[in-house]
Amino acid sequence: MHLGCGFSRAQELFDFLGRIEPERLYLVGDIIDGWKLKRNFVWTDTASFVVRRILGMLKRGTRVRYVTGNHDEFLRSFSPHVFGHMELADEFVHVTADGRRLLVIHGDCFDHLTRHAPWLYHLGDRAYTFALHANAWVNSARRLLGYPYWSLSATLKGRVKQAVNFVNDFERFVARHTQRAGCSGVVCGHIHVPAIRRIDGINYYNCGDWIEHCSALVEHFDGRIELVGLNSFPPRPQVEEEVIPPRYAAYA
Repeated sequence: MHLGCGFSRAQELFDFLGRIEPERLYLVGDIIDGWKLKRNFVWTDTASFVVRRILGMLKRGTRVRYVTGNHDEFLRSFSPHVFGHMELADEFVHVTADGRRLLVIHGDCFDHLTRHAPWLYHLGDRAYTFALHANAWVNSARRLLGYPYWSLSATLKGRVKQAVNFVNDFERFVARHTQRAGCSGVVCGHIHVPAIRRIDGINYYNCGDWIEHCSALVEHFDGRIELVGLNSFPPRPQVEEEVIPPRYAAYA
């Protein structure tokens, strides 16, 4: 989500959260962008509305599990901790509706730059921010010409060989760790590449992000997990008596 970053799509996230009512909500790290606290921190009213919407879900009985990430690593000193219906930890094990054990983790611990060269990772973060600025300029011109949204940074990430190799290595490291943890699948984030695939016998799920892709994962009552976007669900009706069937779990 990267709330506090100027490129966070908080409005789209707010709209999405208003369309679901899960029994469990997993926040898969980098929810608040603590790195931006030191520079260019942008907290909007919409970001506050997102937090209020999540608190409203808590009040209505949704169990919220917050996984710490590298951008909100300042919370790791408090982990693990339980705040009523909200749990904070570095990783969780979720049992799906059909009985599978899924490891839920942000994934930065499998990023060698994060672990061994944090200065280089911060430099990369600034380069990514520049790419997002370029995204905004390019898409402003595309809107004037009547073209749809197009992600420059996602396209560069998909075409540069080193970036593709990094993503592939990251996914394999996550799959191996999941096997050692005795789980049949993993839900993670970190690399901003939404995906559902099978890697070395492990079901790999990446929920993506709310900066470029506006994506999330939902689990249905039969245990089926689906990668969804903002428009995957119709708006909830504004009638108080209407009962909205919840999803078993959601990951964002």
